[in-house]
Formats: sequence, structure tokens, C-alpha cells
Amino acid sequence: MNDILAVDAQGVTKTYGSLRAVDDISVRVAAGEVYGVLGPNGAGKTTFLRMLFGLIRPDAGTIRVFGKTWEDSGVRVLDGVAGFIESPRFYPYLTGRQNLEGLALLDGGTPTGLLEEVLDVVEMSERADQKVGGYSYGMRQRLGVAASLLREPRLLVLDEPANGLDPAGIRDMRALVKRLAGRGLTVLLSSHDMEEVEEICDNVTIMTRGTVAFHGTIAQLRTMAPDPGHVLATTDDVRALKLAENRFAITVARDPGAALIVTGPPTEVSSYVGSLVSADIGLLALTPTRTPLEALFFMLTDDPTHQSLDRPAQLQDTLR
Repeated sequence: MNDILAVDAQGVTKTYGSLRAVDDISVRVAAGEVYGVLGPNGAGKTTFLRMLFGLIRPDAGTIRVFGKTWEDSGVRVLDGVAGFIESPRFYPYLTGRQNLEGLALLDGGTPTGLLEEVLDVVEMSERADQKVGGYSYGMRQRLGVAASLLREPRLLVLDEPANGLDPAGIRDMRALVKRLAGRGLTVLLSSHDMEEVEEICDNVTIMTRGTVAFHGTIAQLRTMAPDPGHVLATTDDVRALKLAENRFAITVARDPGAALIVTGPPTEVSSYVGSLVSADIGLLALTPTRTPLEALFFMLTDDPTHQSLDRPAQLQDTLR
């Protein structure tokens, strides 16, 4: 069994003047997994990926890609690596196929049939002979993935691949990443969307202000997330609040918009709603607020005094 990590970044730091864009972070991506680097805009995700690709140099720390470093191997550190930072760019007056053929020539050519295969993987075969200038943003993103797959990579790096897409495009991009992962490809992607990471990633690093707020699995995050909240609208909020007073497993309170916010385990919230109906209090609306993982994400990234966490017990202690 090959135990060499696809990405092994240790103590990586990058500063711009007084700004520490990336501050002593470590990220370890095992071969064959889908790994998410999650954080709000400005968290340092793209800066980290730029260092991985060698576009900028870290001020401190080491990045190994399949065991190679830039210091030891130079550009050969990118053997078996493909992807894009921010959005892929193409010649708009050429077709998708012509763009891919040109990129393949720059990279030394491709095996017979590979170009057709990658177009099929990203579901672009029917549009390949149309000019890129007429492509939607989502189609250009998928063409960028196709260009990356021409290198037959072991590691695919995608920077916010669903950013700017409409709901249908987001769905298609997530499905594409899942298909690629199913083929055994290692995928490292950045995102600011917890739902995207939760749906397709095995492990995640959450960043904020250039530092690591959490390392761990999606399963760990699910067990540590706070109870879900719901916006509640009734015909008699005063009585609804009164009925909640002896229910210690849930919290019901007014928010600044005068609505009621119900927080607690789903079974307890359901029981409480049933008591409202039994008391002849009309239920006008029960709408989820942030999902539990979204709430946890904002708790970790909105708090400037956060601690770096990579063990469940630490996170649970912090959230108490």
C-alpha cells in the first residue's frame, strides 16, 4: 500500500507586508480522497492553492506533493497534478475542442481518444465544436476540468469550482466531482459553501483569517454541530412562548424581527409543534434557519478569538 500523501503541507506561512494571508497552516490530503479547504472570502484558501502550484512561494513551511517539494524537484513537483486557480481561461474565438487540442500540444500531446473521453466525462461532447465565447460560465468551468483531465492527473485541484454558478450549474459541478472521485482521483477543492463541502468531501480544513479553525472529517462535524434552528410563526406567539417554558430540551425566543426562533433536537421541536396544535395555536410557518453545519461554520469563522481545533473534544469544549 502506498502511504505517500497526495498533499503534505506543514507550517506554511505567507505574508504580504503586515498581512499574514496564510499563518502557519498544515494540510494533509491522502491519496484517493476528496478534501475540502473551506472558509469565507479572504480566509487564505486561494493563497494556499497558489503556493501548492508554485505560483507564489511560502515564507515559511514546506509543501510536499506526492512526496516531492519545489526545492528538491522544481516544476516536476506538478507531475500528476492538474487543476485551476480561480476561473479557467480560454480563447473565446476557438471552439472548446480547439482549446483543448492547443493545451494538449503545449503539454506534449495526449493519447489517442483521451480528448473525446474527457469531453464525455464532463458532459461537453455535444458542445465541444461550438466557440467558447458562447459558453455559459458553468460550461467554461466544466471545460476547465476537461483541460485538467487531459494531463491524466492523480491529483485534481479546484479553486471554488461552483462559485458563480446557477443552481443547475452547482448541481452539475457537484455531480462531476463525485464522478471523478468515484474513478479513484484525489480531489482537493476550496469552497466557501458548507453545503458543497458536506455533500462531496471526506475531510475538511476550515480556515479563517489565514489560520486553521478546524481539521477533521465531515462525520465529526456532524456530531459536533449545534441543534438546528427554525423560524416559527403562530397566531398567538405569547401563548407559544408560555408553552415552551417547561420544555428544557428546546429554546424558544424572539429574534430582532419579532419572529420566534425555536432551537433544539428535531424530535423535541416536533413534539413542541404538536403541543401548539393541541392548544389550538395556529401554525403559520416553520422555516429552517441555517443548517447545523452552516451554524457551526459561522461560529468557527466569525469568532476572532477562535482556537485551532483538530480533535472533537476540543471543539465540543469550545462550543459549550
